[in-house]
Amino acid sequence: MAVRAAWKQNLNVNRKVHVKKGDKVVVLSGAYASNEPHEVLQVNPDTGRIVVQGVNLRWKHTKRTQQNPQGGRVQREFPIHASKVLLWSEKAGKGVRTRAQIIDGKKVRVGVPCGTRFD
Repeated sequence: MAVRAAWKQNLNVNRKVHVKKGDKVVVLSGAYASNEPHEVLQVNPDTGRIVVQGVNLRWKHTKRTQQNPQGGRVQREFPIHASKVLLWSEKAGKGVRTRAQIIDGKKVRVGVPCGTRFD
């Protein structure tokens, strides 16, 4: 318990994720693994998790409210760890690892096998 509490206090450490909102990614492992691209909807660098469109779908039970008087079940995407995805490269036609490269004074993500620029 003490270890978990100490870890939570270190959330202000600069953590980075190799994907950004709006990127096309390929899921590597799990029930949704395939070689088809999906869009990143949300990124949380503190936990290292991302929400990907159409991946890790679960049923969310919603209470009745004034905005939603019916209530019921809604299927929505839940976060997966960022290490389970690779950026989609059109040139290579698959997911590729990336490296950071400085081009014209700007830091750019570049695909390792194909040289595709992602920024």
